[in-house]
Amino acid sequence: MALAKLTIRLNPADNIVVARADLLPGTELPDEGVTVKARIPVGHKIATRPVRDGEPIHRYGQIIGFASGAIEAGDHVHTHNCVMGDFARDYAFCTLAKPTDFVDPPATFMGFHRADGRVGTRNYIGILSSVNCSATVSNYIAKVFEANPFTGENPLADFPNVDGVVALTHRTGCGMNDGDALQILHRTMGGYARHANFAAIVNIGLGCEVNQVGGFMRAEKLEEGRMMRAMTIQDTGGTRKTVERGVAMIREILPDVNKFVRAPAPASHISIGLQCGGSDGYSGITANPALGAASDLLVRHGGTVILSETPETYGAEHLLTRRAVSRDVGQKLVDLMKWWEDYTARNKGEMNHNPSPGNKAGGITTILEKSLGAAAKAGSTNLVDVVGYAEAITKRGFVFMDTPGYDPVAATGQVAGGANMICFTTGRGSVYGCKPAPSIKLATNSGLYKRMTDDMDINCGTIVDGEETVQQCGQRIFEYILEIASGKQSKSEALGFGADEFAPWTIGATM
Repeated sequence: MALAKLTIRLNPADNIVVARADLLPGTELPDEGVTVKARIPVGHKIATRPVRDGEPIHRYGQIIGFASGAIEAGDHVHTHNCVMGDFARDYAFCTLAKPTDFVDPPATFMGFHRADGRVGTRNYIGILSSVNCSATVSNYIAKVFEANPFTGENPLADFPNVDGVVALTHRTGCGMNDGDALQILHRTMGGYARHANFAAIVNIGLGCEVNQVGGFMRAEKLEEGRMMRAMTIQDTGGTRKTVERGVAMIREILPDVNKFVRAPAPASHISIGLQCGGSDGYSGITANPALGAASDLLVRHGGTVILSETPETYGAEHLLTRRAVSRDVGQKLVDLMKWWEDYTARNKGEMNHNPSPGNKAGGITTILEKSLGAAAKAGSTNLVDVVGYAEAITKRGFVFMDTPGYDPVAATGQVAGGANMICFTTGRGSVYGCKPAPSIKLATNSGLYKRMTDDMDINCGTIVDGEETVQQCGQRIFEYILEIASGKQSKSEALGFGADEFAPWTIGATM
């Protein structure tokens, strides 16, 4: 590798660069005029000039932390000498908002058209468990309709337009109060029950839980009918009778669900949850900005992208408030950050606890650094709305949803809000899936893509390899999104991921 290619400089104002390979002590960096003083792992940071104790450290032209001692040029910059600190953010509300350059006519995909005008990317039957106590029964019903990979037997062979029967179970539903915790669970389950990727739903409860099936359906204004069923194990007569009845219900409606066929639809009906997990030092250089370029394309074609993981936007929110369509929208995001500061403090934590051991091993030092890279997934279009966890997305364009940073919980909220696809960037290697919404995996580096090719859909390491630009990779992602929306299986779908990852946000005391 040429010496000039050993590091990446992301902004002229930065006082660090990022290693493109493992660098040994004594390695010269001609472009920076420094010599490496210690071993620098790939994706990690090197100081390009002396940094005084307490002085800010910059990446992307933004503050990612402060020196906890004197740092010399050529030093490794990481958790041992870079720490969090308070600093003022300039929110500059709405200053970068601009009209969207829409594409006319928009791109199209082949989707499932629903009676209410929405379009699904998949055609599932869902089984929603109201409480953990009905999880096993729900799973038993779904297993009846699973294909046998050894015998080749497929109970859905006569119903080619049905993508499957999926049981969505969870660990809560009782031992909770009837305040925020129950409302969030209602909202999450309601969003799934109404999701465009589900043609029919069977709701199953135990019968004595806090989250009563009847109460949930009333709260979410769900009416029981041919394609919206409900029952409890206690009223039905136990496990065996409930399983038999659930199987009979699904067999009865399978012909109706199979009548849905794919037909052309504009890309404006695609709504994508933006996720990143197992991030590394390349996430903010390759996959996240490439997904941002694809997000811009989708928004220009009338679609919607949902950025979430509020703790992983902390420290980058001032870049998003500048793109807000109104002061009120921008202030909602700022208020969320203050809520999370208080929430973590009440639970004897802090925002900088977010970077995981894997994140740090990959070169991410602070939550500020992680957030600045993560926010790139949202591209550059206007922030049109800020919504609560699992709230229905009603505006098209770039929307922010309040969620925790934990990927299954965050994506569950996005899907409940209406996301009919997930795009998931990863640098360490995540194997996440998300039924009923297909999940596309974007690898940040070529090594990961080659090592986990069965799980990774797209290699964005081509950017740092010099094979394509961020915009070219973004175009490739956008075209792949249309293919997956039209029925092509993503890697996680082919591996059967997606049911066990249903994880509603559990907030408050479990009693």
